[in-house]
Amino acid sequence: MGLLDGKVAIVTGGGRGIGREDALLLAREGAKVVVADIGTARNEITQNKTPAEEVVNEIKKAGGEAMMSYTNVADFDATKEMIDDTVKEFGELNILVNNAGILRDRTLVNMTEAEWDAVLAVHLKGTFNCTKHAAAYWRMESKQGRNRKGSVINVASDAGLIGNIGQANYGAAKAGIAAFTIIAAAELGRYEARVNCIVPVARTRLTAETPGPIGAMMAEKPKEGEFDVFDPKNMTGLIAYLGSDEADITGRVFHIAGGKIHLMEGWHPVKSIEKEGRWEPAELVPKMKEIMEGVEAEDLGMKMAWWMV
Repeated sequence: MGLLDGKVAIVTGGGRGIGREDALLLAREGAKVVVADIGTARNEITQNKTPAEEVVNEIKKAGGEAMMSYTNVADFDATKEMIDDTVKEFGELNILVNNAGILRDRTLVNMTEAEWDAVLAVHLKGTFNCTKHAAAYWRMESKQGRNRKGSVINVASDAGLIGNIGQANYGAAKAGIAAFTIIAAAELGRYEARVNCIVPVARTRLTAETPGPIGAMMAEKPKEGEFDVFDPKNMTGLIAYLGSDEADITGRVFHIAGGKIHLMEGWHPVKSIEKEGRWEPAELVPKMKEIMEGVEAEDLGMKMAWWMV
């Protein structure tokens, strides 16, 4: 008996990296899995059916049920078709893992409009597209008296929660996904659908070339017999749990690195100044110095690696 027996799941970006490991574990836990992967390259939009086919074949070889989808998540109509095809093939939909992603790393002054648009289209719009159509399905099922107990698991990043040089597009998209998670969870609760988000730290073809200290750490291979903190498989247990009926959790963001899982909270005040009425610019000259006193500039690389402490 698996934790997800009888469930039907879609994993976008399911052909490689974290998505591949997610799809394999969800299947081992009893879910029927749609492996959605257009087969795009890291730095350009390409089509390659092999990654999705390989994962589906591996699931079937192990006795599970799976099918392929070559859906571009940035395409609004195509994502609806993917949801419809899933329900037609497997009878329902219970779990959606929004994992698909690309990178176009470049400093802001050198970034092109196309590079900005491409990253937001896949990450942020893609998450919206898939979740929108899954939510519409769950709402329809709820109105018909069939509660599917839907679960969406989104994927954000430290680049969005903290920031990373050279990833303004990617970080903005991932921060948007974290906010989207909270709002979508509040809206979909009426249909008994849950929406959560993970912030993974894992070695994939995207993160292996990440600018800064994170990319450098990813490049280091663990010693023989040593636990690999950056293995993508480390993410899958949490994703399977969040997809199960045991997870009575919604609207939450979880950071996971190796065996560490942290519940994250959003922006919060750390120091304040106050007066009755509005501030005049001249009044703020000494007061803003006061509020910033003792607040030291932090190294961005060290901020991104806080979880190692």
